[in-house]
Amino acid sequence: MMFDVVVIGAGAAGLMCAMTAGRRGRRVLLLDHAEAAGKKVLISGGGRCNFTNLQVAPDRFLSANPHFCKSALARYTQHDFIALVDRHHIPWHEKTLGQLFCDGSARAIMAMLLDECTAAGVELRLGQQVTELQRADEFTVHTGQGDVTAPAVVLATGGLSIAKMGATGFAHDAARRFGLALTEISPGLVPLTFAGEALALMRGLSGVSVEVVARCGRAVFREAMLFTHRGLSGPAILQVSSFWRAGMAITLDLLPGSPAGTLAARKRARPRLALSTALGEMLPQRLAQQLADRWMPGAGRLADIPDRALHVLEGRLKAWELRPEGTEGYAKAEVTVGGVDTNCLSSRSLQARQVPGLFIVGEAVDVTGWLGGYNFQWAWSSGWCAGMEA
Repeated sequence: MMFDVVVIGAGAAGLMCAMTAGRRGRRVLLLDHAEAAGKKVLISGGGRCNFTNLQVAPDRFLSANPHFCKSALARYTQHDFIALVDRHHIPWHEKTLGQLFCDGSARAIMAMLLDECTAAGVELRLGQQVTELQRADEFTVHTGQGDVTAPAVVLATGGLSIAKMGATGFAHDAARRFGLALTEISPGLVPLTFAGEALALMRGLSGVSVEVVARCGRAVFREAMLFTHRGLSGPAILQVSSFWRAGMAITLDLLPGSPAGTLAARKRARPRLALSTALGEMLPQRLAQQLADRWMPGAGRLADIPDRALHVLEGRLKAWELRPEGTEGYAKAEVTVGGVDTNCLSSRSLQARQVPGLFIVGEAVDVTGWLGGYNFQWAWSSGWCAGMEA
């Protein structure tokens, strides 16, 4: 059967690409090996879909070429997607840091995307595994249910993150077979794991959350951090994890916004106050007690602790350096960092420079957004750009 465009992958980027191409009058086939479309869309944002961010800007995306994403993000913006959501009368709200969520279920976003595909005449085939992709004069897509041909194919199958949702390395493998380079890939937006004394402390604090400033290299994020039985998680840690590589340290400021000399000032104001109590006024009580016991064992009242020792302790609280053992891997990662080298692609259309008719969009490309709706916006923007050209 002949189509103008075959889109492989019915996730966020694939759905956007298919409906955009279909609106242009293109005969579009959308394929996915899963039995349902958009599984990652449905679980995102705790089931409410953090579908974009008001603060989308190119500097909030990681890539070997930080300029590559500019064209797509400018051609199809967060405001364009918000307008689409509004046209479908889906109520939404802004949380912190510009993050936009559905008031109700993520199913509303999926229904919108599927309705748009239907209106654009897109043929959706689910449960169809693509076994091979070949190109002569045109592309031939081989599936277990038969072969289809088209002059244009879009790879929209994402990266390796969350395999239980159907993630595979198909797009990366296909890109390699067509001679396209890949950058180094790694799990991103993922909890960090620890060993030794650091892990023993974290296990004792499992479930405790605290606002921190987390740093890794030049990356700095002020958000919540969560102690777990394997290490650290929470938005601040997920953010810096995308920048972390084996052997690197991360630094945590447990007292963000607290001026220098805070403990000494408390000592002057209330000298009889116990150190653990003073820390408990600045940190969650369990964390305060654990740090007091470990970092200043036997300490009693503030009056009995020299100012110099208090300054040293405060400095450690403001710059706690830790070296993660690793991450929880692709199983827990929200995204894959790295992917198809952007030097191989047109920034305007996402078409492979050396393989006319082959487009690669979304997470499969070496463009990774921050936590908070940025990766969905890259999916919408890159999918739209490919759909306008394929």
